[in-house]
Amino acid sequence: MNTLFLRLEGPLQAWGLRARWGERDTADAPTKSGLMGLLGCVLGLRRGDVQLRELSDALRLGVRIDLAGTRLRDYHTTGGGRYGEIVHHGGTRFHDEPYAGGVLSAEVDGKGRIKVKINATTKEPETDVSERHYLADASFLAALQGPPALIERLGVALQAPVWPYFLGRKSCVPATPIFAGLGQYDNDLRPALADQPFTPRVLAAWERPGRPAALRLLLESVPGMGNRQYDNLGTPAQRVFRPRFVREEWLPLGDAAPLINTLEG
Repeated sequence: MNTLFLRLEGPLQAWGLRARWGERDTADAPTKSGLMGLLGCVLGLRRGDVQLRELSDALRLGVRIDLAGTRLRDYHTTGGGRYGEIVHHGGTRFHDEPYAGGVLSAEVDGKGRIKVKINATTKEPETDVSERHYLADASFLAALQGPPALIERLGVALQAPVWPYFLGRKSCVPATPIFAGLGQYDNDLRPALADQPFTPRVLAAWERPGRPAALRLLLESVPGMGNRQYDNLGTPAQRVFRPRFVREEWLPLGDAAPLINTLEG
């Protein structure tokens, strides 16, 4: 078998593509870097492990968007506020001292104590603000093609993971088992995605608006074909990514769709 299928379905998903500091975006479909992180969890690979880059190079990714989901924005704050009855009256505070809210800075004194961030204007503990974006109620089918031995190893690991896995961020828990089987296809992602069934959740979501005429496919392609996307792992520990090319196609739906029982296994 040379193809591994993943069912990515849950209340929330987040697949950061350009996330930096206070703006944590999400792409509209699972990213390759995010899925390599998921596979790294099931294999027990740490962020700096060189095997993650080797994994990214060995696999080609295709995604079928069954349910695009709804975009959700979370206004997120860290620090600030008040800790018990303690009130901050200015001056320097360190991590090993009682302090009123605040978050830790990158500054360390000669004794190894970490400074608490203090707002230069208000002299109060700093509050870090970020906006975190999610996809709510989305459902994707991902197909990964690579050497049969690697595919078999990943299939086994997904059913007995070393660490818990998640849909992009640790707060995004899957609603159904991710492992969706193995298959054999001639180095072609489109027929692999076209052959796979839909889950009851997808079919139920289609009842009210009606079945879509076609589904969007995102297929990894050779350089120069498709859109350039920076989600191919470079140096994971330093969050360095390399480009890959993704081709967009549409898969027309027939009159009938196969059904998969997600309760099995």
